[in-house]
Amino acid sequence: MSFSQLLQRAFSTTTQASCAAAATNNSLFTVVYKERNLKRLVEKFKKSSEAYRFRTKSGIYEDTVRRLASAKRFKWIEEILEDQKKYSDISKEGFAVRLISLYGKSGMFDNAQKVFDEMPERNCERTLLSFNALLAACVNSRKFDRVDGVFRDLPAKLAIEPDLVSYNTVIKAFCGMDSLDSAVSVLDEMEKKGLKPDVISFNTLLNAFYGKGRVAEGERIWDLMEKNYVSPDIRSYNAKLLGLFRDKKTKEVIDLIGEMRAKGIEPDVFSFNLVIESFVKSENLEEAKQWYNEMKKSECVPNKTTFEKLIPFLRKQGDLDFAFELCEEVFKRRFLLDVALLQRVVDELANTSKIEEAKKLVELGKTNDYRRYRPKLPSESEAPSDK
Repeated sequence: MSFSQLLQRAFSTTTQASCAAAATNNSLFTVVYKERNLKRLVEKFKKSSEAYRFRTKSGIYEDTVRRLASAKRFKWIEEILEDQKKYSDISKEGFAVRLISLYGKSGMFDNAQKVFDEMPERNCERTLLSFNALLAACVNSRKFDRVDGVFRDLPAKLAIEPDLVSYNTVIKAFCGMDSLDSAVSVLDEMEKKGLKPDVISFNTLLNAFYGKGRVAEGERIWDLMEKNYVSPDIRSYNAKLLGLFRDKKTKEVIDLIGEMRAKGIEPDVFSFNLVIESFVKSENLEEAKQWYNEMKKSECVPNKTTFEKLIPFLRKQGDLDFAFELCEEVFKRRFLLDVALLQRVVDELANTSKIEEAKKLVELGKTNDYRRYRPKLPSESEAPSDK
């Protein structure tokens, strides 16, 4: 056999083995992703975790824990995450940080703390990475009272210096406690340590102040951001838009959208929804419709909130044609809306002799492939039942 034939056979064998391994791994992911029964999901997750490649995919861990947390199955979260400790991966800081983060996002801080405390006995080094993960777990679990102890005591014990991420997490914690003045004071402490706040630092503060309706103080934070040569991004502008919206300053909201665009920052769906809702609240039908159309022209995809705000408003304003158009869009985009909202549109269409449109919505509600809404024509709901 020639050398080239030997090479060809070797590469062919390797390729076949790789394809077989990939197929096995893909089937593991599919088995977990597609399982709807949560108890069976736990068992399949634990079984799939035996494969090293499965354990390298953080996304499936996030998805599974999120599903269990949504169903408040915290014991099962503990079951699958504690099961991970039997693998050698637990001696790697990145893997331990994943468990700490997942426990934190599930509101299970004591479990996160336990993973952190056990790291030395598993020959797993604790660095700034795991320290920041534990801080974040405090915040995500809303254990704000634990943040100060972690932040003040652990750095000396671990011989580390908190970094920008650490301080940003502390700012977020103070904002979560509504201790906004304390949150701002963290900026001074950062400066003493030679750290410069970034856009995340300022956005956290802007969201807190503007979100609480403290617009004047939000403006002071905005000025401070500019003095620190930090350029605002879309999140900064959305925080400011929210403050202006809550202050019922519709003109200023529109002006700010113009300012954003002049600086090359395009509004996103959150920005557009605030503008639309501003006009909904002031009962300005034409402007609300115009800004919806502006959203679509900007190739910004409307979300569930867009339709929840606009459809009831259009119905009350008597613009049933546009309300019908948006209801069709809801089905195209597969959004889950309150069935009562759709039923009211069907009723109004039928009561104003738009029978064909009403029938179409009823049909879409019954035949779509993601949720059975089952709206009824008024004549159907009023008909006496057969006995």
